[in-house]
Parts: sequence; C-alpha cells; structure tokens
Amino acid sequence: MNMLYPQFEVIRNPSRCINCRACEKQCANEVHGYDENLKMMTCDESKCVNCHRCVAICPTRALKIVKTDHTFKENANWTEKAITEIYRQAETGGVLLSSMGNPEQHPIYWDKILINASQVTNPPIDPLREPMETRTFLGKKAGKIERDENGNLIDNLPPHIELNMPVMFSAMSYGSISYNAHAALAKAARELGICYNTGEGGLHEDFYEYGANTIVQVASGRFGVHTDYLNAGAAIEIKMGQGAKPGIGGHLPAVKVGSDISKTRMIPENTDAISPAPHHDIYSIEDLRQLVYSIKEATNYKKPVMVKIAAVHNVSAIASGVARSGADIICIDGYRGGTGAAPTRIRDSVGIPIELALAAVDQRLRDEGIRDKVSIVVGGSIRNSSDLMKAILLGADACYIATAALLALGCHLCRTCQTGKCNWGIATQREDLVKRLNPEIGAQRLVNLVTAWNHELEEMMGGMGINSIEALRGNRLMLRGIGLTQKELDILGIKHAGE
Repeated sequence: MNMLYPQFEVIRNPSRCINCRACEKQCANEVHGYDENLKMMTCDESKCVNCHRCVAICPTRALKIVKTDHTFKENANWTEKAITEIYRQAETGGVLLSSMGNPEQHPIYWDKILINASQVTNPPIDPLREPMETRTFLGKKAGKIERDENGNLIDNLPPHIELNMPVMFSAMSYGSISYNAHAALAKAARELGICYNTGEGGLHEDFYEYGANTIVQVASGRFGVHTDYLNAGAAIEIKMGQGAKPGIGGHLPAVKVGSDISKTRMIPENTDAISPAPHHDIYSIEDLRQLVYSIKEATNYKKPVMVKIAAVHNVSAIASGVARSGADIICIDGYRGGTGAAPTRIRDSVGIPIELALAAVDQRLRDEGIRDKVSIVVGGSIRNSSDLMKAILLGADACYIATAALLALGCHLCRTCQTGKCNWGIATQREDLVKRLNPEIGAQRLVNLVTAWNHELEEMMGGMGINSIEALRGNRLMLRGIGLTQKELDILGIKHAGE
C-alpha cells in the first residue's frame, strides 16, 4: 500500500492544452501520457520531481507544477518531512539518498554579514576609469626575494595556478554529470582564464586539450588515475573529504557507468563505482605528506598539489596539518556543498558552514605563522558575487562554484541527480537526455555568469576603495555582522554593525 500522496501536482489548463504531447516526449520521469480513448493528456503525479521541463517547453503555457496542499495533521515534532521519510524507509528498507546541497533552514552566514564602503578620507575608486586587479595566484608564496650576482631577480616561485578572477568550477565527475556538461565547463574555463575540476572520475581523452585550465582530482577510489592524467592538469587535488558527505566515500550507480565512463575511470561497464571512505594509504598527516610528494615526484615538481577537506568541527587543526604536509593549496568544502548522491542523513546533519570554517582556518594559519605556505580555496554554496567577496574578506584566495554553475547550464534544482534522469541533460548519461544540453550555449552562459560576477566584484572593490584582490584578502575590518551572537562574531573575526 502506497501511503504517500504525491509531493507535486501537475495543473493542466484544458482550454490551452492542444494535445501536442511535447510534455510526454520531454519527460524522462514518464509523468505525462496520452489517453487515446479520451483524446486528452493524463499524468502520473507520483513520478513528478518538479524539474520544470514540461512547463518550459509547453508552447501554450498550459502547464504549471505546484506543491500539493495535502497535509498531515499539524505536529511541531512529527513534521510532514519526518513522517514521509519513515514511510519511505518502511517500504524499502533502504538508506535515504539525496543530491545537491543541504536544503534545511540552518543559518546562512553570508546573509548576516555586511560589507563596508568608503566615503571621504579613503575615497572610493571608479572601476570604469581606474585599473582593478582581480587576477589571483594560488600556491605557496616565495619565502624571500633572491638575486644573482648581477642583481637580477631569481625566479624562486613555487608552482602556481594563475586565475583571471578568483573563481573556479568545483569538482563534478564525468559520470555524475554528462559529457556535454563537462565540455561546457572546460570550454568556459579556458575562455575565462580560470580552472575547472574533473572530480574523482578521471579525465575523458577529449578534454586533455583543456589541460592548462584543468584541475585533476585524486580521490580514495583512484578512478582514472595514471601518470598521463596527473601531468595533464594545471594542478592536482587530493580529495580527503566533501562538504555534502564528510567521512564517507563516493558512489556512482552502475546505471551511469557506460563504455566511455568505464574507459575513463578504468572500471568494468555497468558496475557501481564505490570509492572507500578513507584513502587506504592515508591514516596520518605523515601518510598524506607521502602522497603529496609522490604526486610532486610524478609531475617533476611543476604543478601545485591541492588537498580538499570537508568543513567539520576541528577543521582548523586539520588544515594546519595539511599545510605542514607539503600541500600548496587547501580546499575547504562547507556543509551546503552539492553532490550527485549522498545519504540524506549525512548531507543534512554532518559538517559546519563554510563561513565559520574559513574564518577559523585562516585565523589558525595566521596564528601559527604559516598562512603564506598555502592558499585557501572554499566552496559550499557560493551563490553570487557578494558571497564571493565576503569569502575573500574572511581569508579565502579564491572560491569554488558548482551548483551555481549547474544552474547557469539550466539546472532547476529538482535534487534527483542520483536517478540519472536529468531532463536538462546535466546529471545524466542517457544519450537522449545528454543531447538536450548544447555545450557551446552552456559554455557561453557560464562565461556570462562569471564575467558578470567579476564586474560586480570590481564595483564592490571600488566602493571599498580597494583596487586589488591581494589587498582584499583577509581584510575583515571591512565586514560587519547583523543578528549574530558574540560567539559567532568572535569566530568570524568581525565586529557587529554599528561598531
């Protein structure tokens, strides 16, 4: 017995519907159908995930999707969500799976932080008429300036990544997202002069040409990792943790592992790609250091090595250890970070906000005198240019974006990526669905988004009287909090508005 009423209802205006059946052809979830006897469209609302594909393509605007007004008896403790999750598990005996980021109503600290602006004694800068520097260099800073016997500067810089703006596309594996989505990310990264991350799925042979704008990832499953792969990218990222699921590994369902992904990941076709929770050769900072230097040896010390960790309660201590492991860049992923699939309980209950994690890590590294030994990159729900600005002011060198990038490609955040039935051609491997995403158009939309953010970043910097990212980084005096406790203000390292 199905005890669950559909979460969404399909409202069809019969006076507008022309029975063109476009909704039926476009819906990968098979919500829509056509009754030959009644000569009318029908629907099975229990399959609807509210992806908006049918609404977007309906030529007569005859459709809309609404959240059902069917309710359970009100109960502050046993909410509708709690009840329906129990029903689902009682029916299947399975772990609840979810995708994308944490949707719960926890505090969003970006929205409780305000940016200062200049007025008179420190006048603003007009970014339309004055040079603004948003280029960013990621990697260790040089320990000292050295010159040869003729007084010429000696190039003693460690390997770096140069970004035209402090944004990168975060790790999304080939498998969790489609070939066309990866192509769009790679093309956009090259045009923008930034980087995109392969995720833990290896690198498709077609994308080696984008190597100068590629970060290749080494995760616990080591899928697709070999010497050519390591040398293909501009940097190598060791994934120790992920914000959406700290403490566990990854899972790509067998239904997504076709021939191309099998070849790229170096695993059998139609088998689950399950990466373990730990790296089985890393159980200490010393072990991590060994892998860092093994990768540096394999790439002739020409590429920076990044280590990605999830934002958890002792993240500052972990980051301190990572900085001492020889890593050049620390990447921190907050608990609102997206994912292709994660146990719902972990996605919604484990980890801490990226704002607090970033502030704590930056301060710890400064206190220990090792902040210049590493760059810091953060991700986990960077939604707009002001989030980006606030992250840099809290101490980040650059930010990763993923969900924002997918939204730019057309994602409607229906949060069913794990099914492989993405109607927008993004989180799917079905050929008929993949072709719905045009990589050229997708790349242009990504370029538009990041370019717009960069313009806004320059405007905000100008308003603060600051003309370079370098002067912006860690400048917490330019931030004020509203509606925050004293403890929260202390961790963030900022004052309350009005002080």
